[in-house]
Amino acid sequence: MKRNLGAFASVGLLLGMLAGETALAQKPGGVLKMSHFDSPASMSLHEEATAAANRPMMGVFNNLVIYKQDAPQNTMQSIVPDLAVSWSWSEEGTELTFPLRQGIKWHDGKPFTAKDVKCTWDLLTGKSETNCASIRASPGTETSTR
Repeated sequence: MKRNLGAFASVGLLLGMLAGETALAQKPGGVLKMSHFDSPASMSLHEEATAAANRPMMGVFNNLVIYKQDAPQNTMQSIVPDLAVSWSWSEEGTELTFPLRQGIKWHDGKPFTAKDVKCTWDLLTGKSETNCASIRASPGTETSTR
Protein backbone atom coordinates (compact mmCIF):
# COMPACT_ATOMS: atom_id res chain seq x y z
CA MET A 1 0.00 0.00 0.00
CA LYS A 2 2.85 2.41 0.83
CA ARG A 3 4.40 1.63 -2.53
CA ASN A 4 1.19 2.54 -4.38
CA LEU A 5 0.82 5.70 -2.31
CA GLY A 6 4.37 6.74 -3.23
CA ALA A 7 3.67 6.12 -6.93
CA PHE A 8 0.45 8.17 -6.77
CA ALA A 9 2.31 10.97 -4.99
CA SER A 10 5.06 10.95 -7.65
CA VAL A 11 2.54 11.05 -10.49
CA GLY A 12 0.60 13.80 -8.73
CA LEU A 13 3.75 15.84 -8.22
CA LEU A 14 4.72 15.39 -11.88
CA LEU A 15 1.27 16.46 -13.08
CA GLY A 16 1.35 19.46 -10.75
CA MET A 17 4.72 20.54 -12.14
CA LEU A 18 3.47 20.20 -15.74
CA ALA A 19 0.34 22.21 -14.95
CA GLY A 20 2.52 24.86 -13.31
CA GLU A 21 4.56 25.23 -16.52
CA THR A 22 1.42 26.11 -18.43
CA ALA A 23 0.38 28.66 -15.83
CA LEU A 24 3.76 30.41 -16.15
CA ALA A 25 3.54 30.71 -19.96
CA GLN A 26 3.63 34.19 -21.45
CA LYS A 27 0.35 35.79 -22.43
CA PRO A 28 -0.20 38.12 -25.42
CA GLY A 29 -0.76 41.84 -24.88
CA GLY A 30 0.40 44.14 -22.16
CA VAL A 31 3.00 46.88 -22.00
CA LEU A 32 6.72 46.49 -22.62
CA LYS A 33 8.72 48.84 -20.40
CA MET A 34 12.38 49.44 -21.09
CA SER A 35 14.92 52.06 -20.12
CA HIS A 36 16.40 54.30 -22.80
CA PHE A 37 19.47 56.49 -22.84
CA ASP A 38 17.78 59.55 -24.38
CA SER A 39 14.48 61.29 -25.02
CA PRO A 40 14.19 61.78 -28.80
CA ALA A 41 11.94 64.50 -30.21
CA SER A 42 9.84 61.84 -31.96
CA MET A 43 9.87 58.19 -32.88
CA SER A 44 9.59 58.92 -36.61
CA LEU A 45 12.39 57.22 -38.53
CA HIS A 46 11.73 59.69 -41.36
CA GLU A 47 12.32 62.74 -39.20
CA GLU A 48 14.97 61.62 -36.74
CA ALA A 49 18.54 60.73 -37.62
CA THR A 50 19.82 59.69 -34.21
CA ALA A 51 20.36 56.28 -32.71
CA ALA A 52 18.02 57.35 -29.91
CA ALA A 53 15.04 57.09 -32.28
CA ASN A 54 16.33 54.64 -34.87
CA ARG A 55 17.46 51.81 -32.60
CA PRO A 56 14.18 51.20 -30.79
CA MET A 57 11.99 51.91 -33.83
CA MET A 58 13.76 49.56 -36.25
CA GLY A 59 11.90 46.71 -34.57
CA VAL A 60 8.57 48.47 -35.12
CA PHE A 61 8.68 49.63 -38.75
CA ASN A 62 9.42 47.77 -41.96
CA ASN A 63 11.24 49.08 -45.04
CA LEU A 64 11.02 48.24 -48.72
CA VAL A 65 14.56 46.86 -48.42
CA ILE A 66 16.98 46.48 -45.54
CA TYR A 67 20.59 45.50 -45.01
CA LYS A 68 21.03 41.81 -44.21
CA GLN A 69 21.25 41.75 -40.44
CA ASP A 70 23.83 38.99 -40.16
CA ALA A 71 26.26 40.53 -42.70
CA PRO A 72 29.43 41.80 -41.02
CA GLN A 73 29.38 45.02 -43.10
CA ASN A 74 26.68 46.86 -45.07
CA THR A 75 27.31 46.70 -48.82
CA MET A 76 25.20 46.93 -51.97
CA GLN A 77 25.27 43.12 -52.03
CA SER A 78 23.91 42.84 -48.49
CA ILE A 79 20.64 44.65 -49.31
CA VAL A 80 17.67 42.27 -49.08
CA PRO A 81 13.91 42.71 -49.61
CA ASP A 82 11.61 43.51 -46.68
CA LEU A 83 8.20 44.90 -47.77
CA ALA A 84 9.33 44.59 -51.39
CA VAL A 85 9.88 41.10 -52.78
CA SER A 86 12.52 42.28 -55.26
CA TRP A 87 13.57 45.31 -57.26
CA SER A 88 14.64 46.05 -60.80
CA TRP A 89 15.93 49.01 -62.81
CA SER A 90 14.54 50.11 -66.18
CA GLU A 91 16.85 49.70 -69.21
CA GLU A 92 17.68 53.41 -69.05
CA GLY A 93 18.47 53.16 -65.34
CA THR A 94 16.01 55.94 -64.54
CA GLU A 95 13.18 53.97 -62.91
CA LEU A 96 13.34 51.58 -60.00
CA THR A 97 10.46 49.11 -59.55
CA PHE A 98 9.63 47.39 -56.27
CA PRO A 99 6.98 44.63 -56.46
CA LEU A 100 5.37 44.63 -53.00
CA ARG A 101 4.84 41.69 -50.69
CA GLN A 102 1.18 40.65 -50.65
CA GLY A 103 -0.92 40.22 -47.50
CA ILE A 104 0.78 43.00 -45.51
CA LYS A 105 -1.59 45.05 -43.36
CA TRP A 106 -1.33 48.20 -41.32
CA HIS A 107 -2.03 48.18 -37.57
CA ASP A 108 -5.67 49.05 -38.37
CA GLY A 109 -6.11 46.08 -40.73
CA LYS A 110 -6.02 48.09 -43.97
CA PRO A 111 -3.82 46.62 -46.72
CA PHE A 112 -0.38 48.03 -47.49
CA THR A 113 -0.36 49.30 -51.10
CA ALA A 114 1.80 51.12 -53.63
CA LYS A 115 -0.17 54.30 -52.77
CA ASP A 116 1.31 54.12 -49.25
CA VAL A 117 4.83 53.93 -50.66
CA LYS A 118 4.17 56.84 -53.03
CA CYS A 119 2.64 58.93 -50.25
CA THR A 120 5.67 58.38 -48.00
CA TRP A 121 8.09 59.12 -50.85
CA ASP A 122 6.22 62.32 -51.72
CA LEU A 123 6.25 63.44 -48.08
CA LEU A 124 10.00 62.80 -47.79
CA THR A 125 10.79 64.65 -51.03
CA GLY A 126 8.47 67.59 -50.27
CA LYS A 127 6.03 66.74 -53.08
CA SER A 128 3.18 65.72 -50.81
CA GLU A 129 -0.32 65.67 -52.23
CA THR A 130 -3.20 67.03 -50.19
CA ASN A 131 -4.69 63.54 -49.77
CA CYS A 132 -1.59 62.28 -47.95
CA ALA A 133 -1.61 62.56 -44.18
CA SER A 134 1.37 63.89 -42.29
CA ILE A 135 4.03 61.51 -41.02
CA ARG A 136 3.93 63.21 -37.62
CA ALA A 137 0.59 63.29 -35.85
CA SER A 138 -0.50 65.70 -33.18
CA PRO A 139 -0.53 64.33 -29.63
CA GLY A 140 -3.47 62.02 -29.12
CA THR A 141 -3.96 61.25 -32.82
CA GLU A 142 -3.02 58.29 -34.93
CA THR A 143 0.07 58.46 -37.15
CA SER A 144 -0.46 57.28 -40.69
CA THR A 145 1.03 57.84 -44.12
CA ARG A 146 -2.29 57.22 -45.78
